[in-house]
Amino acid sequence: MARSARNIFPSAPAGLRVGLYGGSFNPVHQGHFHVANTAKQRLQLDAIWWLVSPGNPLKGAAGQKNYAQRLAGVEAALANQAGHYVCTAEEAMGTRYSVDLIAAIMALRPAIRPVWVMGADNLASFHLWKGWQSMVMALPLAVIARPQDPVRARLSPMARQFDFARLDPAAAPILADYQAPAWVYLTAPFHTHSSTKIRAKRES
Repeated sequence: MARSARNIFPSAPAGLRVGLYGGSFNPVHQGHFHVANTAKQRLQLDAIWWLVSPGNPLKGAAGQKNYAQRLAGVEAALANQAGHYVCTAEEAMGTRYSVDLIAAIMALRPAIRPVWVMGADNLASFHLWKGWQSMVMALPLAVIARPQDPVRARLSPMARQFDFARLDPAAAPILADYQAPAWVYLTAPFHTHSSTKIRAKRES
């Protein structure tokens, strides 16, 4: 039975500007920190909540593996990172969908100003996520450029459908203050680390 989510989100004072950064982090690497830190700096966020997923439904059985190991890796990586917090709400709630997690966060931490943070490699397949349109309508999104096929990301179904809600990158510092739908695409020097490449190297 899923536990209540009431006490599994970090405490947060009213008005806290929080980046919600979900992923499998299998394993966590410098590319993830590049996305998180770029968002934290460019959006002037007070905190990044790393939402470690127990399993990505789009990745099948491979997406369900090594949760404890992945979680421990993120916890170790964030040990000395000010303003970065691990959040295990998804596992505690028994959900595998970001749209449900966002609904819980907004219900249980209604006073924060959240922004969903993602790498542009996820934007290309974002339209396959359960309730993706509801996510866009629920809170602002920040998309950080990644080296994996940036053109396909910018031409994705989400980018085209919500083109009217895309803001100039100059608006990034106040994105958390916007009412959804609102999103920005932020370019930054690419970081080439990827979980897929790291796993392939380990297995070779």
